[in-house]
Amino acid sequence: MGAGARMSVVNKSEEQKATLQRVPHTKPPFTLSQLKKAIPPHCFQRSLFRSFSYVAYDLFFAFLFYHIATSYFHLLPHPLSYFAWPIYWTLQGCILTGVWVIAHECGHHAFSDYQWVDDTVGLVLHSALLVPYFSWKISHRRHHSNTGSLERDEVFVPKPKSKMPWYSKYFNNPPGRVLTLLVTLILGWPLYLAFNVSGRPYDRFACHYDPYGPIYSVRERLQIYISDAGIFAVAYVLYSAAIAKGLASLVCVYGVPLLIVNGFLVTITYLQHTHPSLPHYDSSEWDWLKGALATADRDYGVLNKVFHNITDTHVAHHLFSTMPHYHAMEATKAIKPILGEYYRFDGTSFYKAMWREAKECIYVEPDEGAPSKGVFWYQKKL
Repeated sequence: MGAGARMSVVNKSEEQKATLQRVPHTKPPFTLSQLKKAIPPHCFQRSLFRSFSYVAYDLFFAFLFYHIATSYFHLLPHPLSYFAWPIYWTLQGCILTGVWVIAHECGHHAFSDYQWVDDTVGLVLHSALLVPYFSWKISHRRHHSNTGSLERDEVFVPKPKSKMPWYSKYFNNPPGRVLTLLVTLILGWPLYLAFNVSGRPYDRFACHYDPYGPIYSVRERLQIYISDAGIFAVAYVLYSAAIAKGLASLVCVYGVPLLIVNGFLVTITYLQHTHPSLPHYDSSEWDWLKGALATADRDYGVLNKVFHNITDTHVAHHLFSTMPHYHAMEATKAIKPILGEYYRFDGTSFYKAMWREAKECIYVEPDEGAPSKGVFWYQKKL
């Protein structure tokens, strides 16, 4: 191995160590106002035309892939179709994940200056992907209000060792992790929506489709009914498509890409909030700014653009969630010098990171002998 190659390996190793070094958990020496002042003012401006251009771009490719698959795949010699469909599923799943991200942006009122436009676009796009728009918008808003809180955060809330289920130790091995990851990627999102799996514990059954569930207040019930109506409308369209074209066609054209969307959604959210360097807090230590900073930016390569940079600008998104995605990269570059060691970016490939985090981020506990017992860190051994 030459000197240059050895130096590259050393630098990579040092970079990895720095990435895994814990971020500070003390009160930051800067304020949210100071961070906002560092960002060019135009980054907070929402353009209706520009936002719709991303919708048009994503939908153009979604319909293009659909047209190619339904019009030409049956003309291919039989063996080639086995290769064509997986390519379609992958491309369509990635594009529809971008559509999902735009609907998510609508839920944050980051799409336009008009709330009714944001909610209309978000309801249509999320319903098309079988997401109850208002229901998730409300719980997701609470996630942003309570990020990093062990008591009040809404999603991927880690457990202390004392609350880990008895069977966990039997899955803390390579086969167990493979099985856990597969179940999480395939079923994690619908299980969260329907049964609040991996979500904040409530005193009774919680479900995103239930207007009378503990997640929602009385004044929010109408919005849950509207979300459910959107899901029923799309379900009826899918049912009609299955009757007309056959269930196998529906699964190939829509079902498998949707599974990929759900898998990416779980992956993105999990990796943004699960990292060996990130703390979680109980009520004695938590505050909003420290919680918002307990997130990580990740690198998905070319998919960063396909996913509208929700992957590599997540810290800025948690600090300023009404900022449109097309300004988030510029904002991230502006605040990084101020954030300093409070900012965490991990360039590890997302599939390697999923395996590492599944192995090393099992539960959270305060450090032994630490002066504060309200700061919890990920541990990897049961």
